Amino acid sequence: MITVDEARAKLFDLAAPLDEEEVPLTEAAGRVLARPVAARRDQPPFAASSMDGYAVKTTEVQLHAMFKVIGEAAAGRRFDGAVHAGQAVRIFTGAPLPEGADFVVIQEDISRTGDLITIVNEPGSNDNVRPLGGDFRAGLTVEAPRLLRPADLALLAAMNIDRVPVVRKPTVALISTGDELVMPGEAPGQDQIIASNTFGLKAMLEESGAEARILPIARDSHASLAMAFDLARGADLVVTIGGASVGDHDLVGQVAETLGMERSFYKVLMRPGKPLMAGRLRGAAMVGLPGNPVSAMVCGHVFVLPMIRAMLGLGAAAPGLKRAELARDLPANGPREHYMRASVNAQGWLTPADTQDSSFLSILAGSNALLRRPIGDPARAAGEVVEYLSV
Repeated sequence: MITVDEARAKLFDLAAPLDEEEVPLTEAAGRVLARPVAARRDQPPFAASSMDGYAVKTTEVQLHAMFKVIGEAAAGRRFDGAVHAGQAVRIFTGAPLPEGADFVVIQEDISRTGDLITIVNEPGSNDNVRPLGGDFRAGLTVEAPRLLRPADLALLAAMNIDRVPVVRKPTVALISTGDELVMPGEAPGQDQIIASNTFGLKAMLEESGAEARILPIARDSHASLAMAFDLARGADLVVTIGGASVGDHDLVGQVAETLGMERSFYKVLMRPGKPLMAGRLRGAAMVGLPGNPVSAMVCGHVFVLPMIRAMLGLGAAAPGLKRAELARDLPANGPREHYMRASVNAQGWLTPADTQDSSFLSILAGSNALLRRPIGDPARAAGEVVEYLSV
């Protein structure tokens, strides 16, 4: 068996960054920018008013000064002319500053009678003007790789970029295996259970930027598993759930090897998730997850999601760990790295679940953290700081 870190390093060897594609700006949210892009114009592209008021010359701005209003400027409709001595243009927020004006007196500081205005309050020193290019200039670069957030899309739009080069979404084929499984909504037999892992994994993967498809359940036969692998052709990553152990009915590894899988490793020093398998099959990365529901989901967080991030060009790195204080004592850990289901409260205290059975999905669903216990970690007392992974 190998350690968690060693297994993750081998998985990164299987997870090469994918090629890029171009998508409309409206579809770029949550995608990863594949290469730098540059602004095609200045923002703002002209000096603009930041307030409603009157555009005048700075040299004439003083208390009780009077001006004649010669026109109006609004957003999208500039004043076609120039401002000379003693003149003002009524202006609204976002409107281009008229030629000859370089100061906007806000309307609250003005008294107006007909076409004449008087500054009746001390105007202050703020010119209320947004200078040309004050936000950014043409050529400003947004660097890549970058996970595009709503604010990034607003910036790209202002830069006049309507199509965005992004990393192609990894496609993941999910295969649940076992005669004991039926799909949700079906009537299970007396000895059958509902397939649950694939649905949790699909949601987890798609939240992280992949496209996941659930394939039909593969039964415990060479023919059924071979058919499932055929249906997975074209995927960047094939994830099987169950059948990766060494029992008489655990056939995933056997069938995959007959189809040409190059095995990378089998079994990891962790709990839950010891019977983890990985390799390359028909050009795609392949990961065989344990069949226990919690084991599969924990391995998804610890191993599969970092692979997805690597495929998206976001780097080969372990999931980020946080720190919190233990709410109760814990005994020493054993010879495998342990990811314990736990909850972190608003005060920052971490409480491990009383039950750590790898088949109890209700415990996982009620947790928001995985407490990481290193191999051989000594007993811990309440109040000690420990590391955890948010889930």
